[in-house]
Amino acid sequence: MSEKFDPIIAEWISFVKNPNFNLIEKCLKFSQLIEYPELQVDEYIKKIHRMGMSLKESISDVKNPTYLISMLNEHLFENLGYSGDDDDYYNPKNNFLNEVIDKKTGLPITISILYVEIAKFVGLNLKIVGFPGHVLVKYNEEMILDPFYDGRLLDIDDLQEILDVNFGGEVEFKPEFLDEVKAEQILIRMVRNLKNSYIQSFVYDKALRCVDMVLSIEPESPEDIRDKGILEQRLLNSENALKYLNKYLEINPNAEDVDFILELIRSMKKNN
Repeated sequence: MSEKFDPIIAEWISFVKNPNFNLIEKCLKFSQLIEYPELQVDEYIKKIHRMGMSLKESISDVKNPTYLISMLNEHLFENLGYSGDDDDYYNPKNNFLNEVIDKKTGLPITISILYVEIAKFVGLNLKIVGFPGHVLVKYNEEMILDPFYDGRLLDIDDLQEILDVNFGGEVEFKPEFLDEVKAEQILIRMVRNLKNSYIQSFVYDKALRCVDMVLSIEPESPEDIRDKGILEQRLLNSENALKYLNKYLEINPNAEDVDFILELIRSMKKNN
């Protein structure tokens, strides 16, 4: 499905695919492209560096990972005052790393990105985990940490509880939920989170831009094809809406929301 050229999407693709930029740089570039054109990426990299160095200078030469994680938690959450944003979870600002650094609150994914980066300064190689509904961090396979809640250590019961809260008791824990996710998947998840935040705030044009960013990387994603159709409909772009909603039904004919999508298509055709 050919779309008109969007220079922001083009720049986004080239940045996501460029191996010369790390995850932090890509996150800050994402902020710059979407919401903060004047953002000085280097300034925020320096802020992270200062946070990391102040942690490194505060600890002894002990290399025990449990001790290092304990000191990381104390540094980031107690001394610097970072926390997950439970009070205003769907605020779009929680998806932008520069905002998270400045206001000291964010989503599980953005707090985890910062947490893993600061950990590198003390030699901790932590991995971001794409746990359903709530991004986590792990050290090797035995330590699962939740940076959204001050880096607390989680067991299997805690993990199942997170699933129950997010999916109403309908999803059982599976070991693959703790698989590491790579930078590209993290960025796509961030964009989807931002899309949801914009939809919650009724900012449909920006939500549509987010969908286009995901589709530029994953063009056959059913969820995003559907959301593009729904957002085009809300922006009164009926022709484009019908094109994407019909494509969604083509590639996902047994989807749970087929009746809703068919009704949406019917009502649009009736009103045209």
